[in-house]
Amino acid sequence: MTGFGSSKGQSERLNVVVEIRAVNNRYLKINSRFPDAYASLEGEIERVVRERVARGTVTVSFDVSRIGVASASQLNLEVLSGYWRQMKDVSHQLSVALPPDMSSLLTLPGVITEHSRTELDADGDWPFLKGLLEQALAKLHEFREREGRSMAEDLRLNGRLIASKLDEIACGAPEVVRVYRDKLLERIRELLKGTSAVVSEPDLIREVSLHADRCDINEEITRLRCHLEQFETFLDDKVSQGRKLDFLTQEMFREVNTIGSKANNVTLARCVVEMKAAGERIREVLQNVE
Repeated sequence: MTGFGSSKGQSERLNVVVEIRAVNNRYLKINSRFPDAYASLEGEIERVVRERVARGTVTVSFDVSRIGVASASQLNLEVLSGYWRQMKDVSHQLSVALPPDMSSLLTLPGVITEHSRTELDADGDWPFLKGLLEQALAKLHEFREREGRSMAEDLRLNGRLIASKLDEIACGAPEVVRVYRDKLLERIRELLKGTSAVVSEPDLIREVSLHADRCDINEEITRLRCHLEQFETFLDDKVSQGRKLDFLTQEMFREVNTIGSKANNVTLARCVVEMKAAGERIREVLQNVE
């Protein structure tokens, strides 16, 4: 699920702002941005995030500055001069003009030295950073909880739509056999009109029974109802059940497809179409549920 959380704090040495942004992803992917001096903390940062987040692309950003340092950056004249000499040599060899200023060289490695960042202490600063990270994660969790409640309501409405259409199918299923029997009798009478041939009642009963067996969807209706009950149970769970809901939705789709292939009836087919549409909406939402 999408979300945002931030925190900021100040210690005796540091001003720190932590921001966490999360976007939808079926799996968990963590991107961390921090000063180079904190590179050894990347594993610890990921561990803390994984304890609170199960799915999504999560970007964690640490903005760190030293207190009492007037300028965090200093120009390294020796490195800059070396780059400029090389530029002059290349200009002479290739007979091309030098750039009008040195601004393009300022982004090259080593030209700008960030003293405040090189003096950071990863191990010593980690307890302070971890506390701010946990605060930001708590705010992210609150944000995602609000979104989650909205998504749960959407899932519930679509689940109930499938249930209502299933009730219509259950009521209309017996009608399928009756309509088939009546149409079969009508076709037989039309074919035998003007002849002395007679269709025996056992033959007619056997043919109708075979069709009724082929169109029987009672088992599918029963299983789908059980799935829908479990669907509601998962939605009511205090712990997010995104993956279980995903697997359960696949089983629901399987039953709906079987009902659609067996129920040879226009009215029931319309119900199946609406059930499939609701199921697709559920699938789309579940891609973003933790």
